[in-house]
Amino acid sequence: MKFVHRFAYYLIGLIMGCFFVALVFSGKDTRCNYFPNARVLNNLRTKPFEYSPKAIQTLNEKWVDTADIRKTLTYGDVDFDQSNVPFKKGKLYIIEGKIKEQEIILKVINYENKAVLDEIVKKPVEK
Repeated sequence: MKFVHRFAYYLIGLIMGCFFVALVFSGKDTRCNYFPNARVLNNLRTKPFEYSPKAIQTLNEKWVDTADIRKTLTYGDVDFDQSNVPFKKGKLYIIEGKIKEQEIILKVINYENKAVLDEIVKKPVEK
């Protein structure tokens, strides 16, 4: 069999395979979160999210808002040295993010059926 014929069969099979893969995954909310940071942040974003009274008080100070919190929960970094520790019948996660040239730290308690933002802290400036 000539190379051109083999290549044509290969392309036909490749196109059919791509079609079936697209058919299977279309319409599904499929995510590929392989790294621990992405898995934790995705878990916190997909649960019902609540704010503690201390977090609401910080939000009322107007230097941070809920859009900044969502951005930090999407692009932030989880500090695993201080996180994943039992705390108030859940697990505490420390998430570091940056808003408007200000670095912040979110303390989020991850329960089985919800996530609670416990505290918002401005990160101290390192010299």
